[in-house]
Amino acid sequence: MRHMKLKLIVAALVLGSAVTYLAYAGVRKGWVYYVQVDQFAGDATYATQRVRLCGKVSPEGFAVLTGRRSAKFTLLGETKSVPVLFRGTIPDMFEPSCEAVVEGKLDAAGVFQADSLMTKCASKYEGGKMVPAPEKAQ
Repeated sequence: MRHMKLKLIVAALVLGSAVTYLAYAGVRKGWVYYVQVDQFAGDATYATQRVRLCGKVSPEGFAVLTGRRSAKFTLLGETKSVPVLFRGTIPDMFEPSCEAVVEGKLDAAGVFQADSLMTKCASKYEGGKMVPAPEKAQ
């Protein structure tokens, strides 16, 4: 009986350790820094990390390739820029001069290899003039 309890305790410890490790690895992979282009380009510590990079898409060098499955463009900050290569499904609102957020990592050639692309075009969502609701007759 004692031998069986020992086996159950060891099995529980192994299982608990495995679940803890998998949870830690999953959470750690999900952590990414959200940075602006100027901050990213000015800080070498981000060069080896996976980050979310936010900036404005430059019209110069903008190219959507292979049936809207990849794109080459430059993200602009206030003073700096970062070349980006994205592979994946391109959002419909993705166009030059829109705000974009890409997620990925810088490669050895200095090109940001993105695997996630989100657009942020506020002008499409700006509301019209507010009109007060008519008063109800009582």
